[in-house]
Amino acid sequence: MRAMVIGRFGGPDVFEPRDIPRPVPGPGELLVRVVASGTNPVDAKLRHDGSWARLTPPVVLGYDASGVVEAVGPGVKAFGAGDEVYYTPEIFGNALGTYAEYNVVPAAIVARKPARLTHVEAAAMPLAAGTAYDAIVRRLAVRPGETVLVHGGAGGVGSFAVQLARASGARVIATAGPENQATLRSVGADVCVDYRREDPAEVALRETGGAGVDAVFSTAGGETIARSLAATRPGGRLATILGVSGELSPLYPRNLTLHGVFLTREGARLVELARLVDQGKLVPLVDQVLPLDRVSDAHRRLDSGHGRGKIVLQVG
Repeated sequence: MRAMVIGRFGGPDVFEPRDIPRPVPGPGELLVRVVASGTNPVDAKLRHDGSWARLTPPVVLGYDASGVVEAVGPGVKAFGAGDEVYYTPEIFGNALGTYAEYNVVPAAIVARKPARLTHVEAAAMPLAAGTAYDAIVRRLAVRPGETVLVHGGAGGVGSFAVQLARASGARVIATAGPENQATLRSVGADVCVDYRREDPAEVALRETGGAGVDAVFSTAGGETIARSLAATRPGGRLATILGVSGELSPLYPRNLTLHGVFLTREGARLVELARLVDQGKLVPLVDQVLPLDRVSDAHRRLDSGHGRGKIVLQVG
């Protein structure tokens, strides 16, 4: 089968096309013909040096897929050949990702593709939407009538977070650069903040009459969490998908809760996301579609740390 392989860790140019053996599904596994593969910032981190995830080149990266079940392994009863599915495979120790024509995956972490989405749109969802779901719905437990501050609301995870917070009945303040203000509005942000011109914490305090927001979600890392503490109401909640820096001691006297969010894989979450999609409450934001052999171009964009929505690779 055709795959884009990295023979060593390094920059975006380390990818090379190779013909490698097609995998065979074992007990409890599916063989999926990959139609489209989403790209994520973690892909670029693993390409640069994936030793932290127990990867040793040669490696096929890729941790989002939408495709068609080609065959099922022993014991699989929930899926059959021809089913359209989407999923995010495991990262740790997985040297055969979705930048390839076929992928083997445990059936337990797979779900049927949302009916109203194309494979390209569905491939933009599992990792980013799943991360946003865990942050907004499970960890922050956003409720109707609350106000949520989302840092990086135009990106892959952030754009889903804005939509999920709105679907939970919250008012959303979201940040992005000047070039992505229209994107924030398109995904439903109530207040759009250009973080290069305004301090998001000051805007959050102003928009809440000085009371502070109920919850904060950061996809940006750095000091965004530390700088948001003063704009979070006492007893409020914060979550981040990246490391934090800065002064965090105000967490304690204000009785704030900080969650670190790292996605675990499960099919049930994808079933719930598909339900929200089919209800019209969640729409993937696809910024660019590239053929698989242009994966290096996708990684150059990932390395830039900027952009809107997701870049998806057309595989099949």
